Amino acid sequence: MREESFEFLQTYLNNAAPTGFESSGQKLWLDYVKPYVDEYFVDTYGSVVGVINPEAEYKVVIEAHADEIAWFVNYITPEGFIYVRRNGGSDAVIAPSKRVNIHTRKGMVKAVFGYPAIHVRKPDQDKAPTVETIFLDCGAANKQEVEDMGIHVGCVVTFDDEFWVMNEKFYVGRALDNRIGGFMIAEVARMLKENGTKLPFGLYIVNAVQEEIGLRGAEMIAHRIKPDLAIITDVTHDTQSPMYEKKTNGDLHCGKGPVFTYGPAVQNNVLDMLIEVARKNEIPFQRAAATRATGTDTDAFAYSSEGVASALISLPLKYMHTTVETVHKDDVENIIKLYYQFLIQLQTGHDFRYLK
Repeated sequence: MREESFEFLQTYLNNAAPTGFESSGQKLWLDYVKPYVDEYFVDTYGSVVGVINPEAEYKVVIEAHADEIAWFVNYITPEGFIYVRRNGGSDAVIAPSKRVNIHTRKGMVKAVFGYPAIHVRKPDQDKAPTVETIFLDCGAANKQEVEDMGIHVGCVVTFDDEFWVMNEKFYVGRALDNRIGGFMIAEVARMLKENGTKLPFGLYIVNAVQEEIGLRGAEMIAHRIKPDLAIITDVTHDTQSPMYEKKTNGDLHCGKGPVFTYGPAVQNNVLDMLIEVARKNEIPFQRAAATRATGTDTDAFAYSSEGVASALISLPLKYMHTTVETVHKDDVENIIKLYYQFLIQLQTGHDFRYLK
């Protein structure tokens, strides 16, 4: 990876942009992608779209989501402790002893998820932490001191963990789900520009908000763009670590290539073309099956308007919705390559319908 791309990736991942509060991350992303697109637009809730060939009638979307899971301040006790509720699929089990940032209008307030010491608990009777039992300690002696810091019910809380590289092979950090997707589609835009590639269709590079609470940003932007084709990138579970059940979660590996998902929302002719491109360009890939929905923005695009031919490219990831989400460098590079090779072979006006 070139140095400038790595610096952007690191800055983008370290920036906090929780669901509903994505604007700072969206600005970073837009500033990076601006030189590689012809124009851009932003919708009411903050989804950002870079457009190449905006006048073209045939519209192709490549998309990722920008938001990360977080917490909301929900209750402040008279003693100055703070109870929270989820913003997205946050996991109470991983919270105890974590450092956090509480975002206020006065600035960032540092705090910790406290937990009683093992000395005063009965470990043999321990139960898993829940949203009702975890709490924040910001060093305040009472509720008034908490409020004087600018903290109030509704303030958003994010984990303090940052990006790093493990064993020279893995990217590790919070919010790789799915800010790493935003990075990959931005790199596709850069490659198209720097290689002087002229596409015969309009390309809409979409970084959508609010996926973690129901695909809401994608739903809004899909209705606005009304694309002919949408390729979504998100993460999926690497299932090689202990406690994964392959019979239910599939057999997927970090480092063995992008994952193609089969399911009702995935248009099979689009999927077949992606597989053909991967094979032709010797890009390794894996397969997964969805039951009803994919659980990604693919569903929002597929079922928008009159229906949009859609497919999903997933990045295998370890430890989803933790602060040590982990992906393999090779998979990131292969997804970028797959997107690029797919786009340069696609003809404008391609009709993906099963029956004509």
